[in-house]
Amino acid sequence: MATPAPSQTFDIAIGGMSCASCVSRVEKALDRVPGVLSASVNLATESARVVASSLPSGVGELDALLRRAVRSAGYEPRTAKAAAALSDAAAASPWQGFAPIALGMLLSAPLLAPMLLMPFGIDLMLPAWAQLLLAAPVQFYLGARFYRAGWHAVLARSGNMDLLVALGTSAAFGLSLWLWWRGVPHLYFEASAVVITLVLLGKWLEARAKRQATSAIRALQQLRPEVAHLLGEPGTRGGRIVESDVPLAEVMKGDRLAVRSGERVPADARVLEGESEVDEAMLTGEPLPVPKRPGDSLTGGSINGDGRLVIEVRAVGAESVLARIIRLVEDAQAAKAPIQRLVDRIAAVFVPVVLLIALATLAGWMLHGSGVEIAMIHAVAVLVIACPCALGLATPVAVMAGTGMAAKRGILVKDASALEMARRVDTVAFDKTGTLTLGRPALTALVSLEADKGASTADGIAQDEATWLALAGGLQGGNAHPLARAVTDAVSRRGITAYALDGLRSLPGRGVRGDIAGQSWALASLRWCAELGVAVDATALERLHAHGATVSALLRFDASDAAHAVALLAFTDEPKPHAAEAIATLHGRGLRVVMISGDNAQAAHAMAARLGIAADDVFADVLPADKAAQVTALKQGGHVVAMVGDGVNDAPALAAADVGIAMANPDGGTDVAMEAAGITLMRGDLALVAEALDVSARTVAKIRQNLFWAFAYNVAGIPLAAFGLLSPVVAGAAMAASSLSVMANALLLKREGRRSER
Repeated sequence: MATPAPSQTFDIAIGGMSCASCVSRVEKALDRVPGVLSASVNLATESARVVASSLPSGVGELDALLRRAVRSAGYEPRTAKAAAALSDAAAASPWQGFAPIALGMLLSAPLLAPMLLMPFGIDLMLPAWAQLLLAAPVQFYLGARFYRAGWHAVLARSGNMDLLVALGTSAAFGLSLWLWWRGVPHLYFEASAVVITLVLLGKWLEARAKRQATSAIRALQQLRPEVAHLLGEPGTRGGRIVESDVPLAEVMKGDRLAVRSGERVPADARVLEGESEVDEAMLTGEPLPVPKRPGDSLTGGSINGDGRLVIEVRAVGAESVLARIIRLVEDAQAAKAPIQRLVDRIAAVFVPVVLLIALATLAGWMLHGSGVEIAMIHAVAVLVIACPCALGLATPVAVMAGTGMAAKRGILVKDASALEMARRVDTVAFDKTGTLTLGRPALTALVSLEADKGASTADGIAQDEATWLALAGGLQGGNAHPLARAVTDAVSRRGITAYALDGLRSLPGRGVRGDIAGQSWALASLRWCAELGVAVDATALERLHAHGATVSALLRFDASDAAHAVALLAFTDEPKPHAAEAIATLHGRGLRVVMISGDNAQAAHAMAARLGIAADDVFADVLPADKAAQVTALKQGGHVVAMVGDGVNDAPALAAADVGIAMANPDGGTDVAMEAAGITLMRGDLALVAEALDVSARTVAKIRQNLFWAFAYNVAGIPLAAFGLLSPVVAGAAMAASSLSVMANALLLKREGRRSER
């Protein structure tokens, strides 16, 4: 099997794009760069994401080639610093960039006012030379951007919104000059000036709406404090530890920091001293403060309550949870939804088709006997109303609004395809331990098979069975599995010293084996016992299973390597709070809910019964490696499957599902699951699964509504303009309104999200 070539991902901020045709042209330019594997351009975020194979000449040269390709296509490749500066300036003042529009309004008003007053018998028409003086600065100064971008489009043998605006307004301006030369009193300077002003106003309002759609990322970025209180540096004075304020960028892993009351936690850390309650709402959506005490983990960006905490930094920079959250949201908003591919194909031919319709309009009116003046005005109206701005914004702005709304509720969408697919899910498969349950099983009974004794003490473990517990503790030492932690907790609670075994060997889904004093021992699942041909006391096993316990067997191997069961260990776990309600909500939506567990059938069915999951929808004794196969089998049965899991062993199943949903696990192991999943839930609340599906449905509905309106404007507007029912000024206003209506409709997602939280 060939090893895939290493690749690099580049994110490039791009200025000057105005419509779906621009997106198509930039993507084609980037695709032509040697080594590019894929290029995706997003109009709403004004950025490109390029995946390219590594060149021998290095990353720097490839980045330069990509930027040259963007510039050669007629657009401005911006550095990250320049893009951030523009974004900060726009965020600092809501009126940033409005000056050119104000100038256009000031110059256009005297041209438009006489047209509006004429039906009332008021004639304030300016002389031709005054109209020219007012219209020329708008046409050639404020409208220069349309000429530049349109010319680059011509050079690239393509078209875009700028070309249509430049052609349409130039035709109106040129027609006015020609009519003036012929001595005709009625001129059309107001059409060219007002159209340019309206288009500029529409783009400015559009930019403001984009900033609202990306507010989720800015809100997350603002969670980072500027400084941290470093302890122990530069030293101590009189035995007292000194606090010194340092920039957050200088904080390193292992540093000890102080977090005062009401301050944000500067980095991912572990509590060393103090107790407090921490507000994690902006990161997880959890509305209630979370108690924290020594040993508990903290996430950078959360807000400390009333107590003072001393913490040890565990992760900084790109490794922190906050940085990963921001990266996931940025990736989702930069990604292109599958439905956008249809839009891109339409945009590639849209402008040439519009130009042909405009020419046909011109020719048709002239053949009809109308003069050049009338024919030209109707052709201009076609060019102006057909600008495909709304078409390019319809999908990405809805994705941005949807992912931003989801992030504020503790739902991180990794890519747009997962967001689009989630609404089609009809089957939700859950891992059991740690996802449906608390993931903190306790050892509730230890039955010695050799002594034939049951549990007799309060914690379920008889004193004469301490040897078996010490052996089990030795086998599970260092293992992070929930059942292993249950064993080590029981050993610690009883004050027993675990044996030190050599040659520990873990077999996923089966158990662990080790040696001591020449004797081999194993703590085995019942599946492994069956594979080894080990007979287990059926009566004891049935009694433990009747209580819904997960059972493991302590095995001793003889000289011939034959195994014998010497004890049974029973573990029980509790379902998460409100898990049954969350399952009922999914059932109420008509979804099938499936449990996939590595547990024995009796324990899995007992838990399923408590949660309201049908017995036929329980798949037990499934090895970690076989979970993905079980998900695939569900898909092959014609189902669209979402898999919900929380650990490393769930990653293959998450990747195999149509939609993988990773649930944050405070005990770790979530990172791998997050990479495999398309959606991550930042807290272990099962109600978020239904919310994630709801966000998907709402977002896709907005995408479809936006595309409908974007197409409807053109389908209705172009014929009206071609048949002379729309003037260029009205066409310009309608074109601007189409973009704004698409943006406003998408931003309704944010309002709906706030309403659903109440």
